[in-house]
Amino acid sequence: MPESKSRKKATYTPPAEKAAPKPSPRWWVPVMLGLMLLGLVWIVTFYISRSAGRTPDLPLPIGSWNLAVGAVLIITGFSMTTRWR
Repeated sequence: MPESKSRKKATYTPPAEKAAPKPSPRWWVPVMLGLMLLGLVWIVTFYISRSAGRTPDLPLPIGSWNLAVGAVLIITGFSMTTRWR
């Protein structure tokens, strides 16, 4: 009986591996945690100075915008966590 032709398939070549992401610099985590803590302290200082009956001159005399400053610091710290390796 005649022998059938064998199929010639290309050998499997795996896709090239991507380079592993570089680790974060050593200063990344302290800055990240520092921003989150600074934002928390900023907001707490604002609320404590406001509840003491004084005009909210602490930490800055910008009124309720102190909450926005504290929130931006906290959000910046949390956004840094997405890049932490």
